[in-house]
Amino acid sequence: MRSYLTIAMLLLVPSFASAAQSMRVYVSSPLARQHHLPFSSGVLVGNTLYIAGTTATSPSSPNRLTPSQEARVVMESVKRLVEREGMTMDDIASVQVFCTDLRYYDAFNRVYATYFHAHYPARAFIGVASLLFGARYEVMGVAIRGE
Repeated sequence: MRSYLTIAMLLLVPSFASAAQSMRVYVSSPLARQHHLPFSSGVLVGNTLYIAGTTATSPSSPNRLTPSQEARVVMESVKRLVEREGMTMDDIASVQVFCTDLRYYDAFNRVYATYFHAHYPARAFIGVASLLFGARYEVMGVAIRGE
């Protein structure tokens, strides 16, 4: 009887672990709440944080920032989100950067490089025709909590 109980317990453990890892925590966005926009700033699933597209602009404020200033505001927003979930920028594994003018590549990189210490995340820098609310950059990514 005891061996059957042990086997049954072992079979249940992965179910509990898998359920815990699949629990989702939705990180609300003040901008989304204020403007009734249908998105979360991030979704935490287990140790993985999915970072929504982040810009430095909003529906109510025109973009008056230089390319470097805008890059800093975007990266600070990403950093705040990651830190709010108990992670660091070095936990980011993958980033996608959307940019309306590829001539801003160097300006973005100068700012971006200051946010990481040892290694950079895998990254794509993608040229697009336009972004919402006149943004130059939109950054999204995936962070995985370090052990």
